[in-house]
Amino acid sequence: MATVVGDLPQLLQACSTGDEDAFKQLMSFLYGDLRRIAQQQLRRLRPGHTLNTTALVHELYFKLVDRSALSPRDQGHFLAIAARAMRQILVDYARRQAVRSRARGEGDSPQVLVEGLGPCHLEKLLAVNEALSELARVDERLVRLAECRFFAGMTEVETAEAMGLSVRTVQRDWKRARGWLRSFLEADDAPGP
Repeated sequence: MATVVGDLPQLLQACSTGDEDAFKQLMSFLYGDLRRIAQQQLRRLRPGHTLNTTALVHELYFKLVDRSALSPRDQGHFLAIAARAMRQILVDYARRQAVRSRARGEGDSPQVLVEGLGPCHLEKLLAVNEALSELARVDERLVRLAECRFFAGMTEVETAEAMGLSVRTVQRDWKRARGWLRSFLEADDAPGP
């Protein structure tokens, strides 16, 4: 069944049934939003990285197209799903870059800027990913929120819409998530006994 581009609810419904044509149309429909999110992510990387906006969005496409049925509720939820996929893409990129840096004998890997945490090396981005994995054991919602805010660069309003929360709850939870991440990362940086 061909879905008409521009009818977002129908595209989202068709995606939840695994309709690959609907997924392609949805990606096309939201391409501008996805490029904006990718640009926000890439601004955090220091000069010299090899990712560009188009490449990141295309990586996202290939990551999501392999899923049989995404089941996005609405545009915000789809963008939250995209945020999780971008997290995985950026973490994989950081791992590859860190390995290359060590193989070349460079002391420090390139840096990224982590919102609310400041500049950090790619290893720190990997530590943020580890911290989020640990946080998932405590509060999965805070992880989803961090993915929306940090990895997708969503605003508080966009995050609230994507997660079905109030803006005030997003603000409060984002403060908690940043505090938890800061504590985890500072403990990780503490010298051993």
